[in-house]
Amino acid sequence: MNEYVNITLENIDNEHLCCAIGDPKHQNGVNAKKEWLKERIEEGHVFRKLNAKGKIFIEYAPLEKAWIPVNGKDFLYIYCLWVAGSFKGKGYAKELIEYAIEDAKSKGKSGICTISSKKKKPFLSEKKFFEHYGFKVVDCIGDYELLSLSFNSEEPKFNDNVRKMEIDTMDFTIYYSKQCPYTANCIKEIEEYAKENNIELNIIKIDTLEKAKQVPCIFNNWANFKDGKFVSNTLLNKNSFEKMVK
Repeated sequence: MNEYVNITLENIDNEHLCCAIGDPKHQNGVNAKKEWLKERIEEGHVFRKLNAKGKIFIEYAPLEKAWIPVNGKDFLYIYCLWVAGSFKGKGYAKELIEYAIEDAKSKGKSGICTISSKKKKPFLSEKKFFEHYGFKVVDCIGDYELLSLSFNSEEPKFNDNVRKMEIDTMDFTIYYSKQCPYTANCIKEIEEYAKENNIELNIIKIDTLEKAKQVPCIFNNWANFKDGKFVSNTLLNKNSFEKMVK
């Protein structure tokens, strides 16, 4: 059996967080994520990773406390399930998802859910993987789908404020949170580029649960709007931002 570690208040300062491992430019983001996690762990947030130097982890939380615009009664929500590089194809994803499912059952939850898409999108888990474990589409907005594995008749759904996927301002707008270690450096690069090129930019930091539940779009820690319309959930750096605004 492979050895896994759950991040706790006792070990968080000494454990790496997988996704931004070994990359100095994202260290500020890692520190911010750890501070964010310290508050979430007491709410039942789980960050479980393989005890190895690699990107192999699952991250989930009680849906009522999850920073996403989805509501439901007594569900767990999976933010991220990631197995990268040479660790793929060795059964780690299977072990992680089965742990989360059993954790939901042991806690008497109604089920477990996650956001995916009809076609594979960056920073979202692949739909087919979850379907293998019995997850079904219970709500959708455009290409985005809410997948649920329900243990009873309850089902989660997207909040009504998500469905329009539009905002009033025409300025390029980014919604983001500290939940992902990559966002801090991404925001820094984008702000510098926008300033150098006189680009009107609106950055909205999601720093409370209430704000996360009320965002006007699909949101898993980042969202891009251009000309008042949602365009993607993809994190942007300087180069990708330049391409998108042009």
